Amino acid sequence: MIKEEKLVYSIIQEDNTTNKEIVFRIKQNNAQNMYIIHRSLIQQLSKQRQGNACTKTRSQVRGGGRKPWKQKGTGRARAGSIRSPLWRGGGVIFGPATKNYTHKINKKEKQLALRTLIYNKFRDTLVVDNIFDNLREPKTKNIIKALQKLGIYTNKKEKILIIVDTKKKNLYLSIRNLQNIELIAANQLNVLSIIKADKLLITVNGLNKINKIYNA
Repeated sequence: MIKEEKLVYSIIQEDNTTNKEIVFRIKQNNAQNMYIIHRSLIQQLSKQRQGNACTKTRSQVRGGGRKPWKQKGTGRARAGSIRSPLWRGGGVIFGPATKNYTHKINKKEKQLALRTLIYNKFRDTLVVDNIFDNLREPKTKNIIKALQKLGIYTNKKEKILIIVDTKKKNLYLSIRNLQNIELIAANQLNVLSIIKADKLLITVNGLNKINKIYNA
């Protein structure tokens, strides 16, 4: 049964104060949470597999239409084609073939999985008041300083997922050199990125967009 939960986030301003709050109402189903998350993760990982390993059987290898020598009288073992799997350059027995590994998952199931993960990461989530919007130039140093004000240090091993409304060029260029930080737009949320992250950093506009897209 799907029920509505209320999450109250404190909004961190540029001066590191938390005067405002934002209420995020989230619909989730406690009975199927882990099952749905697992299904969504398997679907995403399967989608990344190429499945293009392929070998040719004896019918696909070029040549071998003529019998190499007559059946009897030569003293050699009988052979019907130079493309037999026993021959060098012949076909492959039981070799790999191209395969499609994709799994289907319903849109509402995927939305439920993402909502559940956001709910589970509530304690490790910071909501900021769009502090990344004022970047005049792409500079990693400025991003590091802004994160340190929030108590996030890039030299630690913990992984940070920054969720914004839209990816802006200066922000993307400033963050891409930081190894443990991933930047993602709210409309491109995925299960794997949220699971891997130790902390979520969401802008107010990003949270509103998540509510609009995934909480319908």
